[in-house]
Amino acid sequence: MTRENAFRHAIAVAENDIDPQGHVNNVAFVRYIQDVAVAHWRAIAPEEIRAAVTWVVRRHEIDYLKPALPGDELLVRTWVGEPSGATWERFTEISRGPEPKPLVAARTVWVLLDARWARPRRIDARLIEVFQRHGGEDPVDNPSERQ
Repeated sequence: MTRENAFRHAIAVAENDIDPQGHVNNVAFVRYIQDVAVAHWRAIAPEEIRAAVTWVVRRHEIDYLKPALPGDELLVRTWVGEPSGATWERFTEISRGPEPKPLVAARTVWVLLDARWARPRRIDARLIEVFQRHGGEDPVDNPSERQ
């Protein structure tokens, strides 16, 4: 999966995401990054895989480039990079609607865990194939549900 065929997820900025400076708080952006990763996973992974494994964050690297403001409709794009052992990097960009320049750019390292034992599990060929096969628009997301 590449940036060109990224999974897309729309988010409407909620009132409780706004900080005292009048823009989206950095913690809300972290939540958006997690929300899009979860939505992507649920959209592409078959039930038997979702029952067998789960993901946890090892590391976030986030560049806050421009503020998001009250009432903004955000477009969150995510795609995966290269897997390595039990980890997989995921990239996320958040922009104001279809605006090409991101407000936020992030790289997150996720660790795959065995759901039963909560221990790291090596990423196998079947899981790689699931991510290579899917991308694009989130067909069920509705930004108004976040308000």
